[in-house]
Amino acid sequence: MKFARFLGIFFMLSIAEVYAQNKSSLLLNDNLEQLAMDGLEVDWQSQLEELQYLTENPINLNVATKGQLEQLPFLSDLQIENILAYVYIHGEMQTIYELQLVEEMDRRTIELLLPYVCVAPVEETERFPTFKQLLEYGKNEVLTRLDIPFYRRKGYETAYLGPSLYHSVRYQYRYGDYLQAGILGEKDAGEPFFALHNKQGYDHYSYYVVLGHLGRLKTLALGNYRLSFGQGLVLNSSFKLGKTFSLTSAQYRANGIKKHSSADEYNYFKGIAATVSLLPSLDLSAFYSHRTLDGSLSSGKLTSINESGLHRTQKEADKRGNTTLEMMGGNLTYERNAWKVGLTGIYYRMDRNLQPSNLKYGKYQLQGNHFYNLSMDYRFRYRKFEWVGEGALGKQGFATLNRWIYNLHPTTNFMLLHRYYSHDYWSMFGSTFGEGSTVQNENGWYLAAEMAPIAHWRFFGGVDLYAHPWWKYRISKPSKGLDALFQATYLPKENLSFVFNYRYKRKERDVTGANKTLPTYQHRARLRMEYEKGHWQVRSTLDFNQFQQLYYRPSRGFAFTQMLHYQQVDLWQFTLQGSYFHTDDYDSRVYAYERGLLNTFYSPSFYGEGFRFSAHFRWDLNEHFMFLGKLGYTHYLDREEIGSGNDLIRSNHKTDLQLQLRWKF
Repeated sequence: MKFARFLGIFFMLSIAEVYAQNKSSLLLNDNLEQLAMDGLEVDWQSQLEELQYLTENPINLNVATKGQLEQLPFLSDLQIENILAYVYIHGEMQTIYELQLVEEMDRRTIELLLPYVCVAPVEETERFPTFKQLLEYGKNEVLTRLDIPFYRRKGYETAYLGPSLYHSVRYQYRYGDYLQAGILGEKDAGEPFFALHNKQGYDHYSYYVVLGHLGRLKTLALGNYRLSFGQGLVLNSSFKLGKTFSLTSAQYRANGIKKHSSADEYNYFKGIAATVSLLPSLDLSAFYSHRTLDGSLSSGKLTSINESGLHRTQKEADKRGNTTLEMMGGNLTYERNAWKVGLTGIYYRMDRNLQPSNLKYGKYQLQGNHFYNLSMDYRFRYRKFEWVGEGALGKQGFATLNRWIYNLHPTTNFMLLHRYYSHDYWSMFGSTFGEGSTVQNENGWYLAAEMAPIAHWRFFGGVDLYAHPWWKYRISKPSKGLDALFQATYLPKENLSFVFNYRYKRKERDVTGANKTLPTYQHRARLRMEYEKGHWQVRSTLDFNQFQQLYYRPSRGFAFTQMLHYQQVDLWQFTLQGSYFHTDDYDSRVYAYERGLLNTFYSPSFYGEGFRFSAHFRWDLNEHFMFLGKLGYTHYLDREEIGSGNDLIRSNHKTDLQLQLRWKF
């Protein structure tokens, strides 16, 4: 056995770590870009931050836990269990390339995994560090950001109460997974600083302390934190992945209690949360949260909840903290071998009665001042077959989601997903797979497959058939839709790749200015070529989009984007990118991913005619200091003004400068 094991290692192909890290980044960026194209605002800062931490502090596969490996979104549940089983059966790995001997692991997955894992000898079991160890070996980080716009919006003439600069500063401390603590202050552009309603300085403050591995106490969170259990029908304030061009990353995985370290001012809880191991296979989580929410008032009632976190104008400032939200609940999870069963329950109430505006499409939206949700989630795996799901009840309605996965081969996987979210299901904190952004008024079937039948090629296909039993925004009747995705990836060489993806969507929409609803048809196509040579990386992307409503003339849009990236190992790197876009209207808009600041994601949309240029520069002065700057310039050829309302810019171009400084000590 040992001879075969080391013989296999001897014949393994060497994979460059930098190349693997780029592949991991591209997978995440593709997923994020797809979500942005769907119009979903997803805060990925915490997830990207965790992945960045793992590149500097990789997981030791010889002592890795299931929870640690579940942080990596490109690993399937079966692959995670096979890694753990391999180490248990064969003992410590001697080299990272031994991963190719693990069942169900293919070359592509290993490439994605390499930046975040390592192999090291198993040392004596660690205990919670002493106070002296925390002081001497804990890692401190200060990260500050400044955004400078070289233009003036209309709002600064009469409405906005503060300067146009965006600024944030964050301090965080970490000693592995044993202790994490941090505080963040943020001021959005247009918000006052040490003035008016922000006499305390920043408009938003966030803080957290998270402890782990305290015997039976697995996690204890104080301050701001996030929660996710089951399949997200009841609780999910963490990131989510939906219909993307990767089957593995389309699977949702709950991660319990986590810190809230991002600048998101809405999607978090505030108070205390803890997870205790009652038995080796049984965990109990409990949480309590008490915080304020922004909202609009009318006759003492809350008509809407504001999630933007912006307080630039007096009207926005008047919405600040208009209601108090109190929440308590828990989760009980039993997991052993191929079985997992969980129970989740929450109760939450507001000190004001929520009464949404009387819009017909919002007839069944959340209403009242006290609510509850109960759910049971489950998972069963038999060999290469896996069944995962959750069923939930609320004060009104119910929801269920089931996913069946068959791993025929490491390079051939199938997934069938069914969801039913009743039109009157209420879940304020639910977020999961779906066409819409809420867990409500939707049912459908999604079938997807991913395979690599021949060398150098990988294919993905997915079809989603869904229906909305009640009205939705801009759809004044029950409606149906179809969403089909296809992607082909060709890798003729290790440093050269071609990707083609296509998406077809059929849905219904009200006709502007007419009392009727008609089908709409959208075609999106993208062709991308990427080449790497030494320190250089080149990427060319061509996008096409066509939108048409039945009986009306179609609108079309296209864009060409060229990116050039150079990286001098761990010293410095720069990226230049330019795009030319030409679209007929907003419906035919195009998207272009850009390299952003540390742990951020930026994928702006463009419509009309013009070009976009960006320059990104990062300099790691030494192991303590990192400086990052990004300059962006957008020029429109078909207009003299950009935007509308308070965001109006009286010019056909705009320039932004973003600066970031990190200090580690």
